[in-house]
Amino acid sequence: MSRIKEAFSHGKAFIPFLTCGDPDLETTEAAIRAMEAAGADLIELGIPFSDPTAEGPVIQAANERALAAGTTTDQIFDLVRRLRADITVPLVFMTYANVVFSYGTERFVSAAAEIGMDGLILPDVPFEEKEEFAAPCRARGLDLVSLIAPTSADRIGQIAREAEGFLYCVSSLGVTGVRQTLSGSVGEMIRLAKTAAPDLPCAIGFGISTPTQAREMAALSDGAVVGSAIVKLMDRYGREAPAHVGAYVAEIKAALARA
Repeated sequence: MSRIKEAFSHGKAFIPFLTCGDPDLETTEAAIRAMEAAGADLIELGIPFSDPTAEGPVIQAANERALAAGTTTDQIFDLVRRLRADITVPLVFMTYANVVFSYGTERFVSAAAEIGMDGLILPDVPFEEKEEFAAPCRARGLDLVSLIAPTSADRIGQIAREAEGFLYCVSSLGVTGVRQTLSGSVGEMIRLAKTAAPDLPCAIGFGISTPTQAREMAALSDGAVVGSAIVKLMDRYGREAPAHVGAYVAEIKAALARA
């Protein structure tokens, strides 16, 4: 069993996201440590990109701040090396195909495996084009995580059968961001995915921000992903954010325990 799948074996999984380098890499490191201490089951690390097409304004702004601070992919790899000296929580990179291409796909995947990453999420890579990334990931023991959305329709079963690690279920159309209400079709998406791949963990993301939303989405699936709400805390509190992020993660974890 991959470490990512294992993250779902202790109940409903909570998967927080943050953008590396916002406001700086030292604060990113402290926030990741706070997340693990608060019970995060799997952590998504965003590698900043100048045109993050799946992101709403909150995470777009975080990307801009991180890039303006001079954050590079190599610096993020060094950050993970430091973290892996003593943290064990599964980690996945979330970024865009051009970041991997420009670094060199083989070089990127090899480095990610060497530093102890567990997977990769590329939201702008269509299912039909994933193999050029999936093959090198598979060769080095990384899971290339697939996404499904309300528009995936009759492709959900096929995507689920070929998925690795976990299936990222996008709760609603559009970009990431906090929402007051979430799509009612997500339960049907999960049902179709589970019919095709009964043992595949499914986590719901995009728009979840409150403990109540997280609990409702986890009741339909195996876990919840939260990004924009955490990135907002990073922006609001800056270098003081890790303590607030840790408290938020603990609050969501407590809600998921009741799902």
